[in-house]
Amino acid sequence: MIQHPLLRFLPPPLRWWLRLWRWRWRRWRVARRFGAEALETAPRLFGNAQTKAGSHLLHQVLLGFTQVGPFVDMGMPPVNRDEANRKLSREAMIRRLRMMRPGDIAYGYLPSEPPFLAWLSDEGWATVFIYRDPRDLVVSHAFYITEMQPGHEWHAYFRQLPDMEARLRLLITGHQEGPMYLPSIRERCESYIRWITQPGVLAVRFEDLRLRPRDAVTRILDFVRSRGQWPLALPHDDAVMRIVEAIRPEVSGTFRRGMPGEWREFFTPELKQLFKEMAGDILIRMGYEVHHDW
Repeated sequence: MIQHPLLRFLPPPLRWWLRLWRWRWRRWRVARRFGAEALETAPRLFGNAQTKAGSHLLHQVLLGFTQVGPFVDMGMPPVNRDEANRKLSREAMIRRLRMMRPGDIAYGYLPSEPPFLAWLSDEGWATVFIYRDPRDLVVSHAFYITEMQPGHEWHAYFRQLPDMEARLRLLITGHQEGPMYLPSIRERCESYIRWITQPGVLAVRFEDLRLRPRDAVTRILDFVRSRGQWPLALPHDDAVMRIVEAIRPEVSGTFRRGMPGEWREFFTPELKQLFKEMAGDILIRMGYEVHHDW
């Protein structure tokens, strides 16, 4: 989450109230620019993702819509986290979603289960779900825990492991250490996989957004236009390019490399076999492989 540097020095409750006032001011400005009626015709624009699957990249794309139509950057944390970056309860997440008004842009990490499945695919919403090759997902997660997030509950444990292979093994199989629980890659993917085929939701591969951004953004723009009658401020192709220009992965605090296929650098033959045993069918269900011989 990118925020104004001064906000980090304020207590969380004050930060939250300042965000609320900023959001209201932004809505006023968008209504003044496009008209209040135009703003009311726009869908609630929500970016959903599995952790380390490209949520910040997707969020940048969605924020690009503020340049091409009546959309508002809410400027809030992910809907499942509070100002102190603590996990919110299901009830609190639902309250955050209910806050959203037409044209608002938000993102989060919501599993494919009730009530989120039906809610985020309903009329008045344009939900884009980004997913990623689970093999690259575990590699990215290993670097994130070990090198980029010293506050992560597994950071100290991962740092004392002998090598990357040991870390990847735990992320593939899952692990319990006292009160700490690390879900397996199968568990992580199973909790989100239904979003890929959910009617009314657009599923986009991280790899497409990273390697073929124009094509991916065109799909996203066409989908969002189909979810409301909002006016496009630019010709279609110009709008696509304006949104593409909003993609700047290097400004994300969690960005490292983000290159598809990086798992090949780290998967030993033993890790490949372990992954096939634990989640080989997941790769097939997600469309990353057609059989187990990879």
